[in-house]
Amino acid sequence: MNQDLVHNQIMWNRLIAIVEEQALTLIRTSFSTSVREAGDLSAGVFDAQGRLVAQAVTGTPGHVNTMAASVGFFLDEIGVDQMVDGDVYITNDPWKGTGHLHDITVTTPVFQGEVLVGLFASTSHVVDVGGRGYGPDATELYEEGLRIPIMRWARKGELNEELVNIVRHNVRESDQVVGDIHGLAASNETGRRRLLEMMDEFNLNSIAPLASFIFERTHDAVFAALADVPKGTYKNSMDVDGYDQPVHLAVTLTVSDDGMHADFTGTSGTSRFGINVPIIYAQAYFTYGMIVALAPELPNNYASLAPFTVSAPEGAILNAKEPDPVAVRHVMGHFVTDLCLGALAQALPDRIPAEGAGALWNFQASARAADPVNDPRPPVELLMFNSGGTGARPTLDGLTATAFPSGVMTMSAEATEQVGPIIVWRKEIREGSAGDGRQRGGLGQTIEISATEGYQFVFSAMFDRIENAARGRHGGGDGAPGKVYLDDGTSFRSKGKQLIPPERRLILELPGGGGFGPPSERDPEAAANDRKQGYIA
Repeated sequence: MNQDLVHNQIMWNRLIAIVEEQALTLIRTSFSTSVREAGDLSAGVFDAQGRLVAQAVTGTPGHVNTMAASVGFFLDEIGVDQMVDGDVYITNDPWKGTGHLHDITVTTPVFQGEVLVGLFASTSHVVDVGGRGYGPDATELYEEGLRIPIMRWARKGELNEELVNIVRHNVRESDQVVGDIHGLAASNETGRRRLLEMMDEFNLNSIAPLASFIFERTHDAVFAALADVPKGTYKNSMDVDGYDQPVHLAVTLTVSDDGMHADFTGTSGTSRFGINVPIIYAQAYFTYGMIVALAPELPNNYASLAPFTVSAPEGAILNAKEPDPVAVRHVMGHFVTDLCLGALAQALPDRIPAEGAGALWNFQASARAADPVNDPRPPVELLMFNSGGTGARPTLDGLTATAFPSGVMTMSAEATEQVGPIIVWRKEIREGSAGDGRQRGGLGQTIEISATEGYQFVFSAMFDRIENAARGRHGGGDGAPGKVYLDDGTSFRSKGKQLIPPERRLILELPGGGGFGPPSERDPEAAANDRKQGYIA
């Protein structure tokens, strides 16, 4: 075997170990349960040109694939000639980061002597950025919270105390938010030190040759996978709930010798509420869907992302422009994957799963004293990620209560109850929620929540698939739509800020995934078990 090939493979494996340790540092130092428990983060190493070389496995496509583009913005705005050892940079700009203000991206340059040899970047969701709080009610970006332009969190190792002070005075949970930013910087510092140790060990003065090796092989692998897709144009559309009116999503997928392009012409226009999606986020979930369908073992880096491009008319809900509100851009953005997979299914009918629940059902609430006049206790911000069922696969049933395409883990009831005045009374598989088929859809879950005694919740709903269920494929049945209501039967709106009275419990019934293939073709033993267990309505 070629010695250089072995040498480069060893160094590639070392890079993967480095970014995994970077991500683990972030998880261990994070204050927020969304990072510690759910893995709502990304971590990666970039070459001196700002191209993603390697990423940690832990993370979400919305963070990883947008972060892959964001480091270029840091290089452009800071300028390589202005970067020095000990610098740390930060932003939460939706159009230069991950699509909304609640995600913080931190970037750290790596110098060997006076030479910039690479950068580390990491991203995580923070519990609060001020403004109206995490929810879809704002009608422009300025209401959604503190916006941090690309700037220094630290210069030459000295913390930017003025910026820290601004953050502290503009968020509700200052210790958590500032602590999480320090965790992001610490994770990058771990990566920086490990990369320099690796370069010393292998006697490297640049990672450029290693990056070229990785990019060349990734490029060959991704185009080998694309060769299986017949060239042509494929269309798909999907209707989802939206905020005050339904949203129509449309895509035209073009497969050519150069890669794949998704055009979202025909999609509904922007909403006056915060469900709009910067196109960088739509591209992240389009690219992710194509890679997992065609080459799920492919490493995620600059070369694997480059062949997948997107476009959308200005004014489309998947191409939000400043100052459109974008706080819960994930709700529409997560549907991009199933939308584009539905188009690809026309070319690869035996490879693409049915539609699933899609968007996360995040529970975001401010726990406040039920008697604020006589009870001085401060409000507590709570965030809990929850998932419905995935669509059935061509040869396997869908996954139950599993986040796809976001990939975050569900927070446990115990971890959630540790961080605030909340009781999770029920968290169980939702009976009858799976779409029937040759392969059954994944099931949703039922969650029952209330505040502890003396508190009430001001709750920001950001749910979908209540009016529009996940569709089955090739004769499979639809999954069950979701429901949101109080324990006394009072119906709740699927989006927007609402009060949960202290004596009431909120019940969430999360949607199930669609089935794949005719139910008549299901294995009789599996069908009997579905009926026995109550999986199918």
